[in-house]
Amino acid sequence: QPVTKRSELPNGTGMTKWKIGIIGGSGLYQLDALENAQWVEVGTPWGKPSDALLTGTIAGAECVFMPRHGRGHVIGPSHLNYRANIDALKRLGVTDVVSISAVGSLAENMAPGDFVVVDQFIDRTIARTKSFFGDGVVAHVSMADPVCPRLSALAAEAAEAVGAKVHRGATYLAMEGPQFSTRAESQLYRQWGAHIIGMTAMPEAKLAREAELPYALVGMVTDYDCWRENEAPVEVEAVIAQLMANAEKGRNLVAHLIASLPAEREASPIDNVLDFAMITDPAKRDPALVAMLDAVAGRVLKSSPTEG
Repeated sequence: QPVTKRSELPNGTGMTKWKIGIIGGSGLYQLDALENAQWVEVGTPWGKPSDALLTGTIAGAECVFMPRHGRGHVIGPSHLNYRANIDALKRLGVTDVVSISAVGSLAENMAPGDFVVVDQFIDRTIARTKSFFGDGVVAHVSMADPVCPRLSALAAEAAEAVGAKVHRGATYLAMEGPQFSTRAESQLYRQWGAHIIGMTAMPEAKLAREAELPYALVGMVTDYDCWRENEAPVEVEAVIAQLMANAEKGRNLVAHLIASLPAEREASPIDNVLDFAMITDPAKRDPALVAMLDAVAGRVLKSSPTEG
């Protein structure tokens, strides 16, 4: 599959237009509110994304939708090509990313049907490639504050506006899966201070930060995991039923969020995080990896020529 040419992106200064990328998790496979909707195949140096990307507008604002697991839910959490997914969004000129994800609750007050806007993560995944960078081009981005507070606040306001019960600020435990937790694990994660649990936020959030994309995650609670000892453990059938109940609010959230964006997008500090992250001497950079990073890091790499 040929690699799609990288879109020209704003340089992180001044005011620009929004172009929101929506990553739809379990139960959210399309956006009915999109006008001029078109599925676009995007090639990346990292392989194929989960599916084609649905481009269009809502209230005049551009957005790009990606079904994380593919239409029909055909790709499991450990086999998602997270790098290709984030690269494809960046390649199409997305400025900010909102993830809509199905999650289990580890907190009594976060009930099935509630929406949770995340502000922290604990990464327990073990079988996934977690960075665009590596031998030949080394970079270290800060993940101390892993989500964009501006985008998270806008997402929370949109969720409340469409009638969801919203919890602002929570820690998401990212587990490998695809199996659900044991009771011992579920209890341990509660002791660690995690509030919700899912299988896809990592390395998605880390890769979004490396791609200089402000990221927010809205978790749609489907179940109480298995820490409640007097209740039956989570089963897929119950999860699917709650997914369907959540899905319409999830779609409405996205439509309201995009329609309510400020007319102009002020620059975010996240737009330029690679200015302070690149550590490899420009003369020692691997030209092959530099070429693969054209969308993700071209803004900083193209200004520093490499030598073979």
